[in-house]
Amino acid sequence: MRFSSLTRPSAEVVRRVGERWPLEPVEANYSGEVAERWRYRDGAGEIGVISSVTQAFCSTCNRLRLSAEGSLYTCLFAQQGHPLKHLLRQGAADEAIRNEIAAVWRARGDRYSELRTAETAKQRKIEMSYIGG
Repeated sequence: MRFSSLTRPSAEVVRRVGERWPLEPVEANYSGEVAERWRYRDGAGEIGVISSVTQAFCSTCNRLRLSAEGSLYTCLFAQQGHPLKHLLRQGAADEAIRNEIAAVWRARGDRYSELRTAETAKQRKIEMSYIGG
């Protein structure tokens, strides 16, 4: 099966794969799982699709990433991180680091995929490979 290089909505991908190899939905393994999973009805395996464009999952996201430079990122499309390196270099206690991480998480307002517009598309973003996307 061939797909063109154009982006396709995940529903179309699932439909087209399912036409050739019948599929059935699989329940999420955990809260916040970003891939919607489908099992081949013949038991040969499963596929997963991540629909960050057509079905944004920002409201259930539970991901936090730490870059090699010591910045914390709450979104794969973040424009900037939250520095933690200074705490680590100063020898901060685990509780202080934990409290800082919790404060960053509570204050997060990034909802890039839900708010995606022509303007957000123009903004500089951190490359996903940089923060382990």
